[in-house]
Amino acid sequence: MFTASTLAGDKPEQYAQLLEQARALLTGERDRVANAANLSALVYHALPALNWVGFYFFDGTELVVGPFQGLPACVRIPLDKGVCGAAASTRETQRIADVHAFPGHIACDSASNSEVVVPLVADDGSLIGVFDLDSPELDRFDADDQRGLEAIARAFVESLR
Repeated sequence: MFTASTLAGDKPEQYAQLLEQARALLTGERDRVANAANLSALVYHALPALNWVGFYFFDGTELVVGPFQGLPACVRIPLDKGVCGAAASTRETQRIADVHAFPGHIACDSASNSEVVVPLVADDGSLIGVFDLDSPELDRFDADDQRGLEAIARAFVESLR
C-alpha cells in the first residue's frame, strides 16, 4: 500500500519530494490509465488549493478526458479551444493566472480561476495528451509549480516507454 508523505521545505524541495513519490508509483507500470489515475490522486492530495487534477488523452482528433480527481469534467476538448487545447496544439505549458481572461476558455468548473496545463509529448514528438490542474485561487501557479509539474509530466511520459 502506498502512503503519501507530507511535503516539507520550500516549493522546489516539495516538488522534488513529490516527484520521488510519483516515480515510486510509476515504477514497473506502463499502463497509461493506471499511471494517470495514481498521479492524479497523488498530486490532488499533495498540493494545496486545487479543485481539479487530471489527464486528457489525444485520440488523433481531440482531447478526451482520462483519469482525474475533482468534479465531473468536459469529456472532449478540440485542439483549438481552451487552455488544454492551447497546450496540446503548441506543445508548450500554459500557466494562466486568470482563466476568465483567457480567450476561448472552457468553463468545465465555474469555481476554477487559474490553471496550468502541461503537454504530454512522446519521444517522437507525437502528442499523448495533457496534464491539467485547476485552482479556485487566482494566480495559484508560479514558475516553481510549472517546473515541478513539468517534471512529473516527464516522469509520466517516461513510464509509458
